[in-house]
Order: sequence, then C-alpha cells, then structure tokens
Amino acid sequence: MPRGSPAIKLAITVDSDVHAGVVRAAHEDELSVSAWMTEAARRSLRIRDGLAAVAEWEAEHGAFTDEEIDQARRRVRKQHARRSPPRRTRAR
Repeated sequence: MPRGSPAIKLAITVDSDVHAGVVRAAHEDELSVSAWMTEAARRSLRIRDGLAAVAEWEAEHGAFTDEEIDQARRRVRKQHARRSPPRRTRAR
C-alpha cells in the first residue's frame, strides 16, 4: 500500500479450500495475500457496479437483444486478446 494511502486491517475467515486457492493464486501472481485479496475485491466491486449499470440501463431502455449481447461479447474478446497481463512485482 502506498504511504499516502494507509491500509485498513481486516480480519476475515474463509473456507480452507478458498484459503489454499488464494495463497496459490497470490504466489503465482507474485503478490502478497493482502494485495491479491484487495485486487480480487476491487474486481468484484467493479463487476457489481457494471451489472448494476446494465440493469439500470435495461430498466430505462429495455433488455439488450441477443445480437447486442453477441456484439458485446465479440468486442470484449477482441479487447482481451490485445491486452497482455501486467507484470506484477512481489509485495514485501
């Protein structure tokens, strides 16, 4: 965590299989468990915000058509294919 942005300590309990998966993923991504959990929580919150925005839009304009959804999937796949994952440094 950057010095200007102090972290808040959070104690959580997780199932043992989740713990093993988190520890493994953090190691593979060369992150501390805290950094990995923070990124996972950010990603989850971003997804929730996106889904809420879609629901709000559909409530106002109607549901997306199958074709619109297919176009969106193709666009996301294309963008994802161009992106290379950022190299992360090991947290200390």
